[in-house]
Amino acid sequence: MAVILREGKTPAGREVRTVLKHVIGRIRGHWPEVRILVRGDSHYGRVEAMEWCEEHGVDYIFGFGGNAVLKAMTQEAADVLCVERAARAAAKLRSFATLSYGAKGWNKERCIAARIEATPNGLDIRYVVTSLNGTAKHLYETVYCGRGRCENFIKWHKAQLASDRTSCRDPKANQFRLILHTAAYWLMLTARNAIAKRLPLAVAEFATLRLRLIKIAARVIEGTARIRVHLPTACPDRAVFRQLAGRLCAAGP
Repeated sequence: MAVILREGKTPAGREVRTVLKHVIGRIRGHWPEVRILVRGDSHYGRVEAMEWCEEHGVDYIFGFGGNAVLKAMTQEAADVLCVERAARAAAKLRSFATLSYGAKGWNKERCIAARIEATPNGLDIRYVVTSLNGTAKHLYETVYCGRGRCENFIKWHKAQLASDRTSCRDPKANQFRLILHTAAYWLMLTARNAIAKRLPLAVAEFATLRLRLIKIAARVIEGTARIRVHLPTACPDRAVFRQLAGRLCAAGP
């Protein structure tokens, strides 16, 4: 999890490249042979980021904004889909197309996967640019849309740990607040990962974990060698709390 305080505008290609260099450098410092795939929305679909990934053996799949050239390349398939949807009176129809496209500022053509969707409200076309091989349907629906789970973690960081509270006047103070929120994120994630996978709380959101395991009444006795937490007999998650404390504490329960 990397959290950077920046201006509220679309990042430039050099900024995206700098973040990727830092994050991927840290990952490869621990796992130099690991295969890395970078997924991001159209804000990250910058030529500087693509070229850097290709030079360093990193795969990528980025959202890509449409333009007149791409629209012309998908027009025939879009027209066929619209006619088919109207003939079948379907609520929604999808088709996919694989394109080879090179913008003026690119040093080569790259693979573009297009998702074409026709509904009664009109036509919607989305594009992704990628270094991966595969069908357009697989690249878009499975690989690209698979980033949704990762975005949930970002939402938890912002909404459930209140990392958007950057109200200090000094940017350095706000960046430090983000660091503290990120530390809280890792604590919550570590606690969740320590819960047995068969239990519902193992996939719970941070807000649920806080209500069920942290914001509870208990009697705490601090001794020389250990800290004892006495929960109410009516606490519904006593067994989970005991298991979690045992897994996180080196000395055991």
